Amino acid sequence: QVQLVESGGGSVQPGGSLRLSCAASGSIFSIYMMGWYRLAPGKQREMVATITSGGSTNYADSVKGRFTISRDNAKNTVYLQMNSLKPEDTAVYYCNADIQKFGFPAVSTNYWGQGTQVFVSS
Repeated sequence: QVQLVESGGGSVQPGGSLRLSCAASGSIFSIYMMGWYRLAPGKQREMVATITSGGSTNYADSVKGRFTISRDNAKNTVYLQMNSLKPEDTAVYYCNADIQKFGFPAVSTNYWGQGTQVFVSS
């Protein structure tokens, strides 16, 4: 079984910072794309940032220059450093990863974490 467990959410004032972490565990052979998505009340889920196993990154226009995604392949962990937070960043943030399990060659499965709440308000 594979699990993604997020941590690091919370409440912060506008202009503040938070760092989200997501650790993958289980029978993992390899992790390909990892990313962060968010779901705000009344809105559709949107991609925030993604990172390949080689370190190539992609960001939503709304977070470019403020958020940084990174990963530690040795720890099967992806991070999201969020700076200059705005009220519109308030959402539940979900970790996502494409994972190949041991015993399943050339097959990857997409997994989601349980989500962590980020609340930005003065």
